[in-house]
Amino acid sequence: MKHLKWAFALAASLLSGAASAEISDNVVRVGVLNDISGIFQDTNGMGSVEAARMAAEDFNGGGKGIKVEIVYADHQNKADVGNAIARKWLDVEGVDAIVDVPNSAVGLSINTLLRGSRMTFLASSTASADLTGKACSPNTIQWVNDTWATGNTTAAAMMSRGGKDWYFLTVDYALGKGIEAEAQKYIEAHGGKVLGSSKHPLGTSDFASFLLQAQGSKAQVIGLANAGGDTINAVKQAAEFGIQQGGQKLVAFLLFINDVHGMGIKVAQGLQLMEAFYWDMNDDTRAFAKRFAARPGMNGKMPSGNQAGVYASTLAYLNAVAATGSDNAKDVVPEMKKFKGKDRLFGDTTIRQDGRVVHPMYLFEVKKPEESRYPYDYYRLVSTIAPDQAFRPMAEGGCELVK
Repeated sequence: MKHLKWAFALAASLLSGAASAEISDNVVRVGVLNDISGIFQDTNGMGSVEAARMAAEDFNGGGKGIKVEIVYADHQNKADVGNAIARKWLDVEGVDAIVDVPNSAVGLSINTLLRGSRMTFLASSTASADLTGKACSPNTIQWVNDTWATGNTTAAAMMSRGGKDWYFLTVDYALGKGIEAEAQKYIEAHGGKVLGSSKHPLGTSDFASFLLQAQGSKAQVIGLANAGGDTINAVKQAAEFGIQQGGQKLVAFLLFINDVHGMGIKVAQGLQLMEAFYWDMNDDTRAFAKRFAARPGMNGKMPSGNQAGVYASTLAYLNAVAATGSDNAKDVVPEMKKFKGKDRLFGDTTIRQDGRVVHPMYLFEVKKPEESRYPYDYYRLVSTIAPDQAFRPMAEGGCELVK
């Protein structure tokens, strides 16, 4: 009887192991969760959905006939809305991975919800560095950018060019506060000064009072610690005030090609920005961008770094599903963390144990109108930051997954 019980237990264990290494519902569902109607609709929006669809098409079943379905929803930049969608996807609709998620408040909420579940979180647009620090999760992989990389690498690049005194225009939520805190830490540790900071709500249309304070500070560098429509509005109004013509440098911590296109190169010229991806970097990025631009609804638009991140992270996830035969996060995420090699869009890439994907970062300057030779030819490369310098050292993040 004792041997029989042991045999039943072993069989149950084997069956359980086999079940966990299967694809649930015989289809892998990837949910693109982002801002489709608000300030991030151009940098993410339906472009991210098309990028995920491109990844599924290029995966092409992984040589094993694996079916992939892409679904999407709008989180409206509200943590409770995003959380409710994610919970429904997890509990009812059989979604296996969530990708994209601009807005750090939404991303951090989903990171907590999915911890220990079977769902993978591909945080390709969530910028909070806490995702691979104190809030790190065995379910989460973070691609493209984060507040540490944005704050430190941008501050370092600008200070190396003489920008010692700073003033910040900061969006008043997790993203902006995180960028400013990281940048300030670097600036002060390297002999610079922060002369002041103005906080503004998400979706601000009038930056006049904030820009006047920044201008009056006489800071060499005005740092825009915001994103999307907020950055566009700030840059446009800074041009009206003649801030750059007055000798102050304007640097955007989180700006994308779509934003530059939206405000126009004449307004954006001379602007400094840090990016992880630029569509015109090499043959691989150009080939992807031209395919993306021809997709339904894209109307010739070039992809943002966030949209490229959706493609790269979705394809990496699907390749891990094919390698493990499972869409369960406990199998897929460890498989993803084995990757070290060249990503077609992001270059030399490693996925660390804390979930951080490290790759080069680039400081660009927006060209003058007469320097632009064709549509979306907007950036001039100023400097390249190597992967091991671009992101926070793993030992300093406080992630409990790091042994």
